[in-house]
Amino acid sequence: MDKQHPQQQWQQAVITYAQAVNDYVAQGSAHGWEQLEEPRHPATEHLLDAWRAALRKVNQPTVEEHQRQAFRQAWPPAHAPLLPLLDTHGQGIATLLLLDDGSLLARIGMPHEKGQVVRIDGYTVTPIIGVEHFGRCPARRFFALANAEGVRVTDGWGGPQVRRLAWPTGLEGLPKGYPFEPFDLPPIATALIPFPDGQQVLLISDEGIFVLSEQGASRLLPRQEQVEQALAEGTDPDDIILGLSMAHGAVSPDGQWVVVGEQANRHQVLDRQLTPVASIGPASEYPHYALFNRTGNQLLLNACHFYSGASLAVRVSDLEGLDTDYYSQDPRTPVVQEGARIYAGVARQDEYIVGDAYGYLRAFGEDGGERWQHYLGSTISAMDISEDGRTLVAASHAGFISVIALDSGRPDWQIGTGPHGEVRRWLFWKGGDKPLAW
Repeated sequence: MDKQHPQQQWQQAVITYAQAVNDYVAQGSAHGWEQLEEPRHPATEHLLDAWRAALRKVNQPTVEEHQRQAFRQAWPPAHAPLLPLLDTHGQGIATLLLLDDGSLLARIGMPHEKGQVVRIDGYTVTPIIGVEHFGRCPARRFFALANAEGVRVTDGWGGPQVRRLAWPTGLEGLPKGYPFEPFDLPPIATALIPFPDGQQVLLISDEGIFVLSEQGASRLLPRQEQVEQALAEGTDPDDIILGLSMAHGAVSPDGQWVVVGEQANRHQVLDRQLTPVASIGPASEYPHYALFNRTGNQLLLNACHFYSGASLAVRVSDLEGLDTDYYSQDPRTPVVQEGARIYAGVARQDEYIVGDAYGYLRAFGEDGGERWQHYLGSTISAMDISEDGRTLVAASHAGFISVIALDSGRPDWQIGTGPHGEVRRWLFWKGGDKPLAW
C-alpha cells in the first residue's frame, strides 16, 4: 500500500474503514455485539500533508465544479484521519441556518468565544458585520440579529426591521428591596428564537432565560418564586445563584407554547401569556435540550448523563397541568430515544433528527422507532433542515459544516445506516487563512 499514491492510500483507507464499520453495525444490530471486534482505522497520519496540499489547491478561485467533484471522489471526506489536527484547528460552530435560497448562515466559534457570523453562498464566504448572534423563528419568517446594542427582529433575512428589543437589565423577575446587581454586560446568547409573530424573542443564556419584548424583558429562569423561596429560607442574596448551566429552550411552531430548562430542575412549559402550565421530570439526570416536532403537536425533551442521555416525548394536548417527577413512568411521557445527549436537532415529517455528543446524527420516529444514523464526527454543535425536508446541514466541534442531501443514496465512504449523501463539507479551522470547501 505504501507504494501507492497518497490519494489512493487515503481513498482505500477511508472506504475500507467505512465499509468495515457499516458491516460491524449491521451485524451487531442483527445478532448482538458480544463476539464482534470494533474495526480499527488504518494508519493515515502520514497522508495529511498531501491531503492538505490537495485541499488548498482545489480551493483556488480558478477551480471548476467538475474538478471539485473529482477531488471529493479522490479524497473522500472522513473524520478519523483528521484526529491528529483537531486539537489545534477544530472549533465549535454555535449556530447554523439554511436559508430558503440555499445559502447558509453560521456563527463560527461557540457563543462565549469572540466568533464571527458568516454567510456561505455557493463557494463564497462573506462575513456579516455588526451581528454577533442570530436566530430564526420556528415558522422560518422572522430573524433575530444581536449585538451589544440590542436585538433587531427582521421580516425575512435582509428584510425590514420590525422590532428593536433591549437586552435584559438582569433585575427582571427579582424581588425588589434586595441588593441584586444588574448585568455589567449584555448576557451572551446561546440561542435567540423569535416568536412566529415577530413580536417577541426567547433569549437563552447562562445568565438567565428571558422573553424580550418592546415592553421589556420577562425572566423565565430562574423563576421568581425560586428566588423568593430562597430568601424566605434566610439565604443571603449574595449566595443565591442566578446563573444557569445547560440552559435551553424552544418555541412551538404556532408560538402558543414555550419550553425552558436547565440542568438543576425539571423542564418548564409556559403558554403564550408566559403562564406556567407544566413541569416535566427528565428521563436522565440533567435536562439538556428541547425540540417541537414539525407539526407542533409533540414535544421532545432530552436529558443527559456524561456523554449519554435519554429523551421523552409528550403530546401538546397533554401539557396543561402535567406534573411529573424525574424518571417518571407516566404513560403521557414515554421514553422515545435512549443513548443520545442531544446538542442540536431538527424535525421533518414524523421524525426527529438529532446530533449527539459522539458525532452521530440520529433519526427516530415520534413513536420512538429508530430510523437511521449518519456519522459526521466530533460533538454535533448545530443543525438545520430545509423547508422541504430534503437538505440537512450539521456542524460539529471539529470545525465542520456538512451539507447532506437526504434520501439521495449513501456513498461508499460514508459511515451510517441511512440513504443520505453529503454534497459538501466546509472546514472552518482555527489558524487557517480561509475556510476550505471539501
